[in-house]
Amino acid sequence: MTSSMGSTPVSDTGLSPARFERLAECVGGSTGRADGSTEHQSIAVRTPISDEAIGTIPAYESADVAAAVERARRAQSSWAAMPVEDRAAVIERFGDLVAANRDELLDIVQLETGKARHHALEEVVDVPLTCSYYASAGPGAIADDRRSAPIPLASSATVTRDPVGVVGVISPWNYPLTLSMTDAIPALLAGNAVVCKPDAKTPYIALALSELLEEAGLPADVFQIVTGEGATVGPALIDAVDYVAFTGSTETGRIVAEQAGRNLIDCSLELGGKNPMIVLGDADVGTAARGAVKGAFTNAGQLCLAPERIYVDERRYEAFLDAFVGATRRLSMGLAFDYGPDVGSLIDETHLESVRGHVEDAVEDGASVVSGGRSRPDVGPFCYEPTILTDVDPDDRVACEETFGPVVSVTPVTGADEAIELANDTEYGLNASVWTGDRARGRDVARKIDCGTVCVNDPYTIGWGSVDAPMGGFGDSGLGRRHGPEGITRFTEARTIATSRVGPLDAPPGVPTWLFARAFTGLSAVQRRLTRWLS
Repeated sequence: MTSSMGSTPVSDTGLSPARFERLAECVGGSTGRADGSTEHQSIAVRTPISDEAIGTIPAYESADVAAAVERARRAQSSWAAMPVEDRAAVIERFGDLVAANRDELLDIVQLETGKARHHALEEVVDVPLTCSYYASAGPGAIADDRRSAPIPLASSATVTRDPVGVVGVISPWNYPLTLSMTDAIPALLAGNAVVCKPDAKTPYIALALSELLEEAGLPADVFQIVTGEGATVGPALIDAVDYVAFTGSTETGRIVAEQAGRNLIDCSLELGGKNPMIVLGDADVGTAARGAVKGAFTNAGQLCLAPERIYVDERRYEAFLDAFVGATRRLSMGLAFDYGPDVGSLIDETHLESVRGHVEDAVEDGASVVSGGRSRPDVGPFCYEPTILTDVDPDDRVACEETFGPVVSVTPVTGADEAIELANDTEYGLNASVWTGDRARGRDVARKIDCGTVCVNDPYTIGWGSVDAPMGGFGDSGLGRRHGPEGITRFTEARTIATSRVGPLDAPPGVPTWLFARAFTGLSAVQRRLTRWLS
């Protein structure tokens, strides 16, 4: 496995310390603290590329968060009153601006996360696609909808959708560009205001996006960023908003859901995964091996959709393992701001120790490291080699818990039935993939896997990229769905308006109750037959 080590100061990116200072001024709309002062405690933001500080951000307190949400609430009503077509135009312009500012956004993402540049590119490409989808399909998804009424011709029913108000978006560090925007875009189009709390490790990309939203024509205070420690800002945000969209760990997701439930507000949660990949006996092992490399080692494995458990038909096991190991060993590691390195860094020392601990525990219990298995301080302070394990004990942490790093186990199975059984032997259910030469068979196997998204002959990209289809998890992998019509209607309150053309649905004056009851029963039978016929 090769590596490329170069100089990594902020100056290598074309950015400057002054740029980060200006971005920090965008926190909370630059209005200062709730008490009117402009001073906050600060948090240093460090780059995993060199473990150096690149700037500081304000550490908001609970009162500051409440004040930001109140400003958003005041701005939301006029934004919601705009025609949806005008809101869609703002979202579309924002997508264009993200594409036009690609290079700076890539630099910021790489500097904050340490990921390889082509992995950062996935984020920059994703947001304009999401913008275009919701600008086009969103207005129809939230338009008034005529529904069946109990008495044809004499009554009608229409469903209308209003914005919930202020949406709180709590986004993680691993995909800070995509995951700060993928929920905010449909929420804004639906007429909501959004207050976003990015992870304190990766705030600057969200702040850069807030600048672009303003440039696209979004009114002041409709989208705001609040920064600070998660334990302080997160609960304060949940207590103040009308809906919470959270992406992060299952452990924290349970806390978010509990607090949202106490406040009787709705939430959507995309949480962890221990994702399986199944290689059937008729799969092309070269293609499957390329898919395993793409899936397991994108963003150094810090991807909730990444496969961490690979089950291979025993007839193809040796051939697949040889191809997978060979492709993995050809990967290059590096932290350059270009498209050279294949794999970048983990986010920090704490996460590096967690990943290393998973591997060491597995090896102590008899697992074999067939590729990787080492940290790489010669590349960067938190770099860890793409690692393939075999002979993993099914009760080990690396087999049961989300590693969230460049570590994957490979296990032979007797066939599809055993692979499906093992794939479903988990509390998680976020993403899976099936690899086969028979796509129809692949789809049949996919239906038997307990995951919210299952890709056939692709690790995750086509599933995530299908923005017209819902994406989310089963079990401990979360609640709710993003993408598709479901991804925007969750940010609305549905209202049914039922209208009678004949007055109250009751016996008219002078008509005996028994006669009305007989007529009403007959009309109901006709309505049931009509419903079955129309369906």
